[in-house]
Amino acid sequence: MKLTRLGADGPTVSQFGIGGMSFAGIYGNAKEADSCAVLDACHAAGVTHIDTSNVYGNGRSEEIIGTWFSKTKGARDAMVVATKAGITGQPERRFNNDPDYLETCLDASLKRIGVDNVDLFYVHRYDTAHSPEELGGTLRRLIETGKTRAVGLSEVAPSTLRRVWTECPVAAVQSEYSLSTRAPELGLVQACADLGTTLVAFSPVGRAFLTDVPFSYARGQSMAFTMNNPRFMQPNYSANIAATDQFRALAAQMGEPAAALAIAWLIAQGEHVLPIPGTKNTNHLAELLRGTEISLSATDIDRIETVLPVGWAHGDRYSAEQWQGPERFS
Repeated sequence: MKLTRLGADGPTVSQFGIGGMSFAGIYGNAKEADSCAVLDACHAAGVTHIDTSNVYGNGRSEEIIGTWFSKTKGARDAMVVATKAGITGQPERRFNNDPDYLETCLDASLKRIGVDNVDLFYVHRYDTAHSPEELGGTLRRLIETGKTRAVGLSEVAPSTLRRVWTECPVAAVQSEYSLSTRAPELGLVQACADLGTTLVAFSPVGRAFLTDVPFSYARGQSMAFTMNNPRFMQPNYSANIAATDQFRALAAQMGEPAAALAIAWLIAQGEHVLPIPGTKNTNHLAELLRGTEISLSATDIDRIETVLPVGWAHGDRYSAEQWQGPERFS
C-alpha cells in the first residue's frame, strides 16, 4: 500500500481511503453487514483512512463506523478518521459555519462514532456569512478543544484555502477529482502542493462511469443524486457511456479493471493526492485497491488521457441545485 502524509505535519496514511457515503444508502440500499465487510477488507489490506460526514444518512454512516470500531480490536488505533459538518439540511440556511454550530455537530459525530476525538474535521461547505479568516479562527479553536487533531475544507476555491490558512493550517481539502472532473487542476492541486495540504479526491471513479460496470440509465434515474444530475440525463448519459467505453477497452488491453486504472491515474497526479472511493461491495473494493498497486509510466498516462482527454465529459458535474455550496473557480 502506497503511503502519504495527511497534511504537512500530520500522520502517515495509506494513499487510498474509504469513503463512507455509500454505507448510508446514498447510491441504493446498503446493509450494515456489507459495509462492515468492506471495512474489514480495508483494514486487512492496509487502508488506514476512513472518511464520513454527519449528513450521510443523517449520521447513519458514522454509526456504522462506530459499530465497526467497537467490535474490531485495534481498528480505531489503526485508522485515521475524518468527518464533516456545515450542511444543515434547512432551506432557510443551508450552510452554517458558526463556531457553536460546528462544535455541536462535532460533539454529535463523536458520540455516534463512539470516540473522544477524530483525526480530521472538515467544514463540509463554506458559509459565506463568515470570511475565510474568521473560519480559520473557528477551526483553530476546534483543534484547541482536543476534539479534532486537524481540520480540513471541502469544495472550496484555492483562494479560500489560502485565506483560511493564514489563521489555521489546513491538513486536507476534499474535492471531486477524477478523469471525468479535472477542475482541481486549475489551481487547487497546485495550492495544496504549495501549502502541504492533502487533496482528498472524492468520486474518483466518476460515480461509476470509470468502472467496468457503470450505472445503467434506469439505475441512475432511481437514485436521488443522479436522477437530476446532468451527466446521468439523456442525451449526456449515452454520450458518457460511449466515451468511457474507450477507457474500458484500454483497461482491458492493459489487463486491469477500469476502476483500478482510474485510481492509479489519480495517485500518479502527486503524492499529496489521496482518492477516497466509496463502495459497499468487497469485489468492487478489490478492483479499487488494485489501483494502489499499479505504477503507470508516462506512456500509460498518455494512453489514458488520449482516450479521455480533459473536457471529455458530457454535462456539468452538478445540477443548478447541487451547485449551491461548492465554490467555482478558474
